[in-house]
Amino acid sequence: MSAMAVVYEVEDPVAAHPGEAGDGGGEAVVVRVHAAPSAPGMPGVPGPRTFCGRDTFAMRAAPPQPAGQPAGQPGATWYDTEYADRVCPACDDAVGTD
Repeated sequence: MSAMAVVYEVEDPVAAHPGEAGDGGGEAVVVRVHAAPSAPGMPGVPGPRTFCGRDTFAMRAAPPQPAGQPAGQPGATWYDTEYADRVCPACDDAVGTD
């Protein structure tokens, strides 16, 4: 498979809870984890659409995979295991596993 990027569909906590008091410095909540083909000539930078067809413009790029979890190792996943319950099934099918 060609290079891909992992992106997070996020919910801004300030926008999600209008009218609530707060400092506005909360972290965005990851709602769904998607995969997208990399932009041409830019490994790790997502192209305009995920494998499931969603626009990546408002999504956040995931941090690079830690060195201790090389993608080619048995049992390795393309996403951070912390978000395993939020992986987009269509993107997961498109990426596949070895």
